[in-house]
Amino acid sequence: MLVLLAGIFVVHIATVIMLFVSTIANVWMVGSSNLGNVSTGLWLMCNKTCEQLPVSSSNEASLKAVQAFMILSIIFSVIALVMFIVQLFTLEKGKRFYITGAIMLVCWMCILIGVSIYTARFTGRVPYSTSSHHGYCFILAWICFCFSFIISILYLVLRKK
Repeated sequence: MLVLLAGIFVVHIATVIMLFVSTIANVWMVGSSNLGNVSTGLWLMCNKTCEQLPVSSSNEASLKAVQAFMILSIIFSVIALVMFIVQLFTLEKGKRFYITGAIMLVCWMCILIGVSIYTARFTGRVPYSTSSHHGYCFILAWICFCFSFIISILYLVLRKK
C-alpha cells in the first residue's frame, strides 16, 4: 500500500512539474522560416528573441481562455497535492480520498478545455513561418491531461489502510 501511495505521489508531482513547464515555456507550435526556427506559446513568440505573441482580435479571447484554464489547472493540481498530503495524515483508516480525487477531476477538466481551445483555434498557425508542427509543450499538456485523469480515478478508488 505504501508503494502505491508513493507511486501516486511521484506521478502527481511529475504532473504538476509538466503543467508548469507546458504553461510557461513557449514551444506549443514550432515552425521554420527564412530566419530560422520560430516557436509560439501561450505568452510569447520566439525566433532569436522573444516578443509579444501577435494575435488577431478574433483570437484574443480564445488565447486568454487557454491561458486562464492552464493556470487554473496548475492551481487545482497543487491544491490536490496539498489535500492528498493533508488527508494522508488526517484521514481515518478505511476512508477514501474523495476530496483529492474531485479536485484532480476539476484540474483534468481545465486541462481538457484549455488544450482543446488551443487545438481548435491555434493549431498550424505560426506567424512568419512556412511549415509548422506541435512543440513539446503541447504534447506535455496532453500527457498531463492523461495523467491527471488516471490520478483522479486512483484517488477516488484508493482507500487508506
